[in-house]
Amino acid sequence: MVRQGRPGCFRAETYPWNLIRVMPAEGVAYGLPTPLLHKNLPFTGPERRESVNQLTTSSGGAGFSRAGLAAALARMRAATPLVHNITNYVAMNFQANVLLAAGASPAMIHAREEAAEFAAIASALTINIGTLEPAWLDAMLWSAEAARDAGRPWVLDPVAVGATQYRRQAGGVLLARRPRAIRANASEIIALAGIGQRGGEGGGRGVDATDSIAAAEDAARDLARRSGAVVAVTGAEDFVTDGARAVLIDGGDPIMPKVTAMGCSLSGLCGAFLATSDDPFEGITAACALYAVAGARAGRAAAGPGSFQMSFLDQLHLISPEELAEEAVLMSA
Repeated sequence: MVRQGRPGCFRAETYPWNLIRVMPAEGVAYGLPTPLLHKNLPFTGPERRESVNQLTTSSGGAGFSRAGLAAALARMRAATPLVHNITNYVAMNFQANVLLAAGASPAMIHAREEAAEFAAIASALTINIGTLEPAWLDAMLWSAEAARDAGRPWVLDPVAVGATQYRRQAGGVLLARRPRAIRANASEIIALAGIGQRGGEGGGRGVDATDSIAAAEDAARDLARRSGAVVAVTGAEDFVTDGARAVLIDGGDPIMPKVTAMGCSLSGLCGAFLATSDDPFEGITAACALYAVAGARAGRAAAGPGSFQMSFLDQLHLISPEELAEEAVLMSA
């Protein structure tokens, strides 16, 4: 049963606390969460993906240069943006460490009594619905409104948005608060794009997305156009679009899904870059590129998931703007 709280918000008192790992009934296909998965494998459809130094829009407009990656990272580190994260229990510690290592300042505040007030003074807000429950949802909705009213960018991470009615409702009302960016796996993007539309539920198995990045590209472009947000679909490669421009980013390492909160923490990093970027598309592209380069470097040094996590944080800290521009693998899309 859904009852109204603050105008425009809802609370579902009968729902139990949701876990970060969600398993639907057998035969039910919904968009479920997956950690960020980067593999050093060729892209699908290589005949239409060309690695270039200057990326251009499909209409031939101004593109995003590699120099833009360096400038975005330098600006973020110089500003040390304060990023307010309403995220899940599993991700809090690692997400805070990722932001600190990259050069930002994290705050993990979720109490509805103060979250909206803090969102108005932070540089950016990120909202992750992984361990969703009514009081947190109130804090998310009010914080998104406060950030928007204060002119602060916010990022939506719609974990498992297609898995339950409660999550679909939460995803819909948060989307209506106009996030500046959305980061999710392919199945979650397809599910979020399909809220209120037929046939847009996506797939999932446990914590794994069953939809490919390529399968989510059209949904991502459509979602970006309708919502006004930059959409980042992360997986074996990352696809970033604002509805007009699009880029693919390769990198990372296959061990990344064995380290919890990798994808959630990327959403926090997207908030840090948004806070210091005039162009949200450039900011989200830079965030994903930094993550991919750090993952690739960490994978070469790590013996397993534990050492990978430590090495990944080190690489986020060590990568210079010039190295990011040189090592990032950007593909036209």
